[in-house]
Amino acid sequence: MTKQTTKPIALAITGASGAPYALRLLECLVQADRQVYLMVSKAAQVVMPMETGLTIPSRVEEAERLLSERYGAAAGQIRVFGREQWTAPVASGSNPPEAMVVCPCSTGTLSAIASGASNNLIERAADVVLKEQRKLILMVRETPYSPIHLENMLKLSRLGVVIMPASPGFYNRPESVAELVDFMVARVLSHLGIDNPLNRPWGG
Repeated sequence: MTKQTTKPIALAITGASGAPYALRLLECLVQADRQVYLMVSKAAQVVMPMETGLTIPSRVEEAERLLSERYGAAAGQIRVFGREQWTAPVASGSNPPEAMVVCPCSTGTLSAIASGASNNLIERAADVVLKEQRKLILMVRETPYSPIHLENMLKLSRLGVVIMPASPGFYNRPESVAELVDFMVARVLSHLGIDNPLNRPWGG
């Protein structure tokens, strides 16, 4: 992957199904030499071992050490913040990340972002990204969508938020779950402006 050095990317993992997307995205961001500000919801810590076998520790230092070793990150490249760590850089518009991805994004988190709730650091970070007019990508994961979900997505889309449901394509004839995961992660990386070799582009 193309090496780049710029402002950090904020990555929030919530409790919707889709933890493999989040871990693969984290791995690719590290490989792209990007610093990652990571936030993990309480529900995500429950879902993560169910879907991936990986348990992310609740203690910030332990989580940073585990993930840095797992993905070969440089010292300080992955910074993990607690759910109510209001002193984190992402909590203030004076030091916003370049972009933020919520992957996967639960419909509860979607609702909170749409209403500007800011009850925890993930919601506040998204609020900061919105008000500072940085890129916000929500990989919403639910099916079917209710009218409430659709209204929240429409509201945020009109504000410039990228709504990217976890809907992998099949035209590349994937032969594994990993290839389906890579399809979606490649789409996220593309919207972040990060070169990646995960998928063959349409017509390419």
